[in-house]
Amino acid sequence: MRVRVLFFGRLKEIAGLTEDSAELSDGARVEDLFARYGNQFPELLRFRASVAVAVNQEYAEWTKSLSNGDEVAFLPPVSGGEDSGATGDQRDVCKIVRAPIDPGEAANQVKASADGAVIVFEGIVRNHSRGKPTLYLIYEAYENMALGKMREICAEMRRLYQVDRILMLHRLGRLEIGETSILIAVSSAHRAAAYDASRFAIDTFKRTVPIWKQEYFRDGAVWADGEFPVAQPIRAQSESK
Repeated sequence: MRVRVLFFGRLKEIAGLTEDSAELSDGARVEDLFARYGNQFPELLRFRASVAVAVNQEYAEWTKSLSNGDEVAFLPPVSGGEDSGATGDQRDVCKIVRAPIDPGEAANQVKASADGAVIVFEGIVRNHSRGKPTLYLIYEAYENMALGKMREICAEMRRLYQVDRILMLHRLGRLEIGETSILIAVSSAHRAAAYDASRFAIDTFKRTVPIWKQEYFRDGAVWADGEFPVAQPIRAQSESK
């Protein structure tokens, strides 16, 4: 059987590959595939404990058996294509963008006459990291999977909280100091629901959405250490809190 293999973040740099195609024997598992690349690129094995895997855009266990035509992505810890952005609920919009994000415009998009509160969380690029000045950041993503996870977060926000409209944006590419990397806007009839939903959204986003950042300094660049992506469904995470 043949599978499509994707690499992201520092794993992409180690392997020198963004995408590859691998021929495997029937019954091969994810761990067998990674071991093959580990033999070819030994440095990959150093990151084995912190690498997550997705099969067909869903987080998977290392023991998962693979099938012909599967898409397997090896993912470093998350740092937490642009489409129409609509989720299952037409009041929700999730987008990955490359243009600057306008927070004022975003807040206006979620306002409605029935709402008494709008909460906007804005993540911005700061001017320092690791004890030294940061020049700029570059973000990349496993885009289709990222959008899918963003939609799952919106659905779970609706299950847990009485919210009206949700807007979730993340920017990719080069970002300068002070620019907005992520924005989550939530409206609701009462402020408590909007506050709680916004906090849930950003905390879950950082754990589950496959987006990475590379930090640039005067003496070089490094991939930021992030959180290990979890394989459990987003609903299970929220219920365990």
